[in-house]
Amino acid sequence: MENKHMQDQAVIHLQQADIFQEKNLVLHQVDFTLHKGEFAYLIGKTGSGKSSLLKTLYGELKLELGSGSVAGFDLVKLKRRHIPKLRRRLGIIFQDFQLLTDRNAKDNLLFVLKATGWTNKMEMFKRVGEVLQIVGLETKDYKMPHQLSGGEQQRLVIARALLNKPEIILADEPTGNLDPEISNDITRLLQQIAKDEGTAVLMATHEHRLLEQFPARVIKVENNKVNNDVNYSSTGSSFT
Repeated sequence: MENKHMQDQAVIHLQQADIFQEKNLVLHQVDFTLHKGEFAYLIGKTGSGKSSLLKTLYGELKLELGSGSVAGFDLVKLKRRHIPKLRRRLGIIFQDFQLLTDRNAKDNLLFVLKATGWTNKMEMFKRVGEVLQIVGLETKDYKMPHQLSGGEQQRLVIARALLNKPEIILADEPTGNLDPEISNDITRLLQQIAKDEGTAVLMATHEHRLLEQFPARVIKVENNKVNNDVNYSSTGSSFT
């Protein structure tokens, strides 16, 4: 029963939202909901508006028309000064890792905790240990980023995204620079996090085969629209 209640909680909700980049209308009349613990793919051609949608969700682009809420924040009323608070409820993962190259895995994570207001050392070390275990890097905490493989670096990025127990992970092409086997591992890990942690995951990808190997809800951006619940087998060659 508790699991059903968890699934019913909408953590992203856009209604008749128009998304602009500068003065250009990129997406029109977007209706889109993502629930707690749900994993979904976001697909579409390059330039279709996937990134603009993600940027709107994390406050980089202002929502001018329509309505939208993310992790309890009203995107239309969102003030610039509240964006950092919104982002603490989100885990954002990019294709490039953006790790601090001058400190080890553990210190990369401690740096983020300090920057987001954690002060209790015991609690900080405990949380770092927890997220490293979730991503399978508990024995690599003293490795420098350059000593980690590409897949391990992305796992560390996912650990970083989980630190503040986000309601939502927004992953923008998280497997874009990784070989197929590692891409599989990262996708499997993100699906597991959605299931085990109750964190909603929206993963933008151009890798069609992932949708076939790890089926989940598919949201497709095309022709200035967002189409919910696309049948992945019918996405065809228009996908890339």
